[in-house]
Amino acid sequence: MLAPALAAPLTDTPGDPARGRAIVANRQVGLCLLCHSAPIPEERFQGDLAPSLAGAGSRNTADQLRERIIDSRKLNPQSIMPSYHRADGFSRVAPAQAGKTIFTAQQVEDVVAYLMTLK
Repeated sequence: MLAPALAAPLTDTPGDPARGRAIVANRQVGLCLLCHSAPIPEERFQGDLAPSLAGAGSRNTADQLRERIIDSRKLNPQSIMPSYHRADGFSRVAPAQAGKTIFTAQQVEDVVAYLMTLK
């Protein structure tokens, strides 16, 4: 059984589901659809390596989703999902990326807001 997620919102600004959907669909930003499928019919060639994002808001709380996006390896050390908002503890990082996160705090909140609409 997984430990409860404790990731509180990262910003004071609530996430925007429309921006979150755009991030999930964008193959240059998060690459979510490389591994996941989602109810985004205009995007072809969606992944089946990871669970579908359809229904994610019914299966998880916002805090649980946020925890997975921030650093999925906290919940599953074998996860291949990138840590989207962790900047330390990595090896073999390109110098230009050292100390940087993939998503900003607001992008994390936007993706969480979108996933919570998927009931």
